[in-house]
Amino acid sequence: MSSAESFQTILLLLMIAVMLDTVARRLRLPSASVLVLAGIVLALVPGLPEVEFDPDFVMVLFLPPLLLSGAYFTVWPDFRANLRIILQLAVGAVVLTTLLVGVVTHFFFPALPWAACFALGAIVSPPDAVAARAVLDHLSVPPRIAVLLEGESLINDASGLVLFRFAVAAALTGAFSAGAAAGSFVYVSAVGIGIGLALGWICAFVAGRLTDARLTVVWTFLSAWAAYLLADRLHVSGVLSTVACGLVLGRLQHKALSAASRVQALAVWSVVTFVMEALVFVLVGLALRGVLHRFGSDWGIVRTLAPAAATIFAVLVLARFAWIFPTAYIPRALIPSLRERDPYPPLAVPLVMSWAGMRGVVSLAAALSLPEQFPGRDIILFVTFCVVAATIVVLGLTLGPVAKMLAGKEFLLHGEETLSEEAIRAEIARAQFDSISAHSLGSEGKHAHPRLVEQYGHRLAVAEDHVLAKGPHGERRLQHYRAVLIAVEAGRSKLLELFNAGRIHDSVMHRLEGELDQEELFAARVVEVMEGG
Repeated sequence: MSSAESFQTILLLLMIAVMLDTVARRLRLPSASVLVLAGIVLALVPGLPEVEFDPDFVMVLFLPPLLLSGAYFTVWPDFRANLRIILQLAVGAVVLTTLLVGVVTHFFFPALPWAACFALGAIVSPPDAVAARAVLDHLSVPPRIAVLLEGESLINDASGLVLFRFAVAAALTGAFSAGAAAGSFVYVSAVGIGIGLALGWICAFVAGRLTDARLTVVWTFLSAWAAYLLADRLHVSGVLSTVACGLVLGRLQHKALSAASRVQALAVWSVVTFVMEALVFVLVGLALRGVLHRFGSDWGIVRTLAPAAATIFAVLVLARFAWIFPTAYIPRALIPSLRERDPYPPLAVPLVMSWAGMRGVVSLAAALSLPEQFPGRDIILFVTFCVVAATIVVLGLTLGPVAKMLAGKEFLLHGEETLSEEAIRAEIARAQFDSISAHSLGSEGKHAHPRLVEQYGHRLAVAEDHVLAKGPHGERRLQHYRAVLIAVEAGRSKLLELFNAGRIHDSVMHRLEGELDQEELFAARVVEVMEGG
């Protein structure tokens, strides 16, 4: 396939992804599951061009920005407060799954070396950050569960890839050392995190000194690839380096970036991550054609391997149950202080977390990166594809009904008390009122900007009243922003009327329209949040 044909194919896949994502949202289905299914269907259509991708290129192109995006929007205090559970999932669950899958694989394929069986276990053991976020975006789950699942998926690739590297080396050389593997895991993790933290501070420092919002957005993308590629070049964890860099950037963005940079970065990143995620999930489905091609489209071999793939998929699901349920209750039962600080979760919580084990493109890319001479490579590739597709489709489509069991259940972290949103608004209103009053007051005791003082004084009064009596003032605030939306729409209509009559220059039109857009976005967001309760 020529470069022009490849580009046309990518455009076609994006068009399909846009249409399918729209359908998925209207049907309230996870778009990731729908896109993978579409890719599988396209892979089975005869006559369509075969789409092949280099696994190393896919990892470098897609993984760093998607990892940094997930880490950037991670709430650091919540991540830190839940780090104990996240590490249990990211390390313990991955090791257990690797061992169980290795044993089951050797049962079905006794001719395969044990190291090759454990290599398959390491490939499919870590849940995927992209798949987890794509599915969770469409679900209503307690914030703490989202923090745990996204935090786990952000860092578990490191443990899975370390195990994979040692299993591959053992299969090819026949040598393996558990002590060396453990030491290597500590080394690549610690150095990778250190590189990411350092680059995060450096990138935030540079971003804060860029005066053009467009350059700042480009710099954030370069930060993602810099963190990943530098760590990878030093043979440490590029995944953890990128995640650490994203956490630092997300933490420092409020001081480092200007308002314009934040707004523009959010818009650009949301579009780019949608495009990348859509392509990733379609490519996962399309990988079926390459898998079948390796078997010469021999459906007899496929039917022979299907029971093993189905069993390994079941083992993946059961392994999460076997790890999550005991670790959710046994530590709390043995440690009273932990139980007092973090009480037993409802049974629905570990059930949902156990069910949310979607695998993704990292597993598929790892399988494709196996050397051609690796024992059982075709079997591993087929099983990996089946597992990835099944977890995204089956678990993704059924996670919503399972998550409904959490309705009304609380799973909170009992830590430091934080101010309510109403109290914060009152504090901000007080600071704004004090600042504008001092700035406006002249030497003669008169205000140079009395209307601004009156306006911010009114905001302060409403905010303080809202802290004391939430109900009626909340409704008044809601009605206020609904009225703002009506006024914005009237202003926009008048602006368009004047523009169409040729009475406004294009530059003025764009500037005033941008101001109305910002005002509408803010008011619409407030209304959406308040109506959503």
